[in-house]
Amino acid sequence: MGLGRKGARRIVVGGTAYRWRLRRRPTYFQALAWTPCTFAVEQADARGSILVVTTAHPHPSNWFGREAQPVRPSDVAHTIELALTRGWNPTEPGSPFLLDLSAGFTPSP
Repeated sequence: MGLGRKGARRIVVGGTAYRWRLRRRPTYFQALAWTPCTFAVEQADARGSILVVTTAHPHPSNWFGREAQPVRPSDVAHTIELALTRGWNPTEPGSPFLLDLSAGFTPSP
């Protein structure tokens, strides 16, 4: 299953085009700041494995106003490069490649 094109942003890393998407509305647990923000990435012109990145920050639209950092294109480019070095192959079909960068995240009580 691929990312929807609606709401997805395009980014080019190493000469390859990717699409990435952050949920506009947080999940219930993200809204309560119990779980960190996540975003997904896929190669733009090939159907394959999706990269799912878990950040160390709350979702920007959390209900408690916890300070959150926006997901910037430079952050996405860095995580794509990191995932590629850790073995993500975006052209091979298969289950999502999970990249957990949530070390240091503290959930709300």
